[in-house]
Amino acid sequence: MAVALVGAAAIAPFSVSAQSAGQTAFVFLVGADTVGIERFTSTPQLVTGEVLMRGQPRLTYVATRAAAGRFASLDLVAYPPNSGPDAEPLQRVRLRIVGDSAIADITAAGATRTQKFATKPEALMIINSSVAMFEPGLELMTGANKDSVTFPMLLVAGGQTLLATFRRVSGDSVDVRLGPQQSFIVVRGTQILRVHTPSQRLDMQRVEGDAAARLALGKPDYSAPAGASYRAEDVRVPTPAGHTLAGTFTMPAGASGKVPAVVTITGSGPQDRDEYIPLVPGYRPFRQVADTLGKRGIAVLRMDDRGTGESGGNFATATSADFADDIRAGIAWLRARPDIDASRIAVLGHSEGGLIAPVVAASDPKLAAAVLLAGPSKRGREILDFQLRYGIEHDTAIAPSKRDSAFRATRTGFDTTAGRQPWMKYFQEYDPVPTLQRVKQPVLVLQGATDQQVTAEQAEQIGAEMRKGGNRAVTVRVYPDRNHLFLPDTSGNPAGYTRLTSGKIGPEVMGQIADWLVQILKP
Repeated sequence: MAVALVGAAAIAPFSVSAQSAGQTAFVFLVGADTVGIERFTSTPQLVTGEVLMRGQPRLTYVATRAAAGRFASLDLVAYPPNSGPDAEPLQRVRLRIVGDSAIADITAAGATRTQKFATKPEALMIINSSVAMFEPGLELMTGANKDSVTFPMLLVAGGQTLLATFRRVSGDSVDVRLGPQQSFIVVRGTQILRVHTPSQRLDMQRVEGDAAARLALGKPDYSAPAGASYRAEDVRVPTPAGHTLAGTFTMPAGASGKVPAVVTITGSGPQDRDEYIPLVPGYRPFRQVADTLGKRGIAVLRMDDRGTGESGGNFATATSADFADDIRAGIAWLRARPDIDASRIAVLGHSEGGLIAPVVAASDPKLAAAVLLAGPSKRGREILDFQLRYGIEHDTAIAPSKRDSAFRATRTGFDTTAGRQPWMKYFQEYDPVPTLQRVKQPVLVLQGATDQQVTAEQAEQIGAEMRKGGNRAVTVRVYPDRNHLFLPDTSGNPAGYTRLTSGKIGPEVMGQIADWLVQILKP
């Protein structure tokens, strides 16, 4: 996801036969929007389940119970998004705690490797996106006959151990704090009925019986709005790597002759073609781009990332270089269309997409232009360290005297878990500067002044490096009080994204993008 350039790194998913639809489920809602489903079965020996989150790999899990509030082992397998029961897994993981260490055996592409990282001997292992796996916390509180219990939880995503506190507020209400995050739970004995997490605007509701088996995530709506001056069609883009990318192609209505076109490039993490982020109401920036440009006579191709949404391919093993190849496939698809002017095609990338766009432009002299939104000029290691330190320094739960040690511990933990993933290793080592100096096309560089993920000075650095390479057609603009998402935000702290009231990017940004592209791509 483009919320953070470094993405939400996970240890990774693993083993067990696929779980059939159970008779109990949780529905994940952001407002009226269903963003996920978890089906599960809980017995005295096992908790087994399947988690479907929109646009994300399908996860199945088996957690073997130990004592109350504990799992002896956790097996997880990740399948491609929207895959059927016979699909080959992307990755398998078996996780167990031995002493004060968590040991993960990870199998992918026929090879198995083992990772080991620090935790607590009594930690409860959970999948971050699972509600059912929180129920042992209620069992622990009931078994202890206390109205409040605190114990460590090991989060599979990131390999982080946090303290969890379950506190009974009334007979059917429990307050849960996991690190800095608070959730309010309605319970029935040791069963969770509903969960409300204000910081994520997320509600989870229990569904039982046949209704649970009938639950399904609806297909996102990528159609053109009513009365639009352009049409939208679902398309499939083949790639040299062998997978097919699913996308939406918007074409100005009534266009005479060949028209210019733009290919959008998403930020980090598995992203759908709109670059949808459920944490912020209505944040679908690439849908906005397609709408704005469609009204100005420019076609737009936006695609689900490989292994995400309806696209094929394996997201887990891909790096930014691989995603650049997917964008090149999109450009080739456009050039083969008789209604597109092959000499007037541009790319537009946000966050990691702002790193990928120069890679594509530098290798394709026929490309007409590039737009970089919050793109980086620094190595990923430097950006990552800034993000980690910023998060710790702005976490009020961490005493100032302990922040240096917390940063070192977090950095070490990250390096031994997420830091070993293919994408993260590439990102940390990649230096954008040599590529920026090779870009010769006209470039528009836009940035938010309060961005705390890719800091604002990097926009000017991008412009300087391109000019150093001889490019004189570079325009840079930094918007006051705009964050990494180009939304109004005086602090830019990613922890505050959930408090933003609207995900619509303003006309001052969208207008500049459209005006610049219309001028550059004119015949």
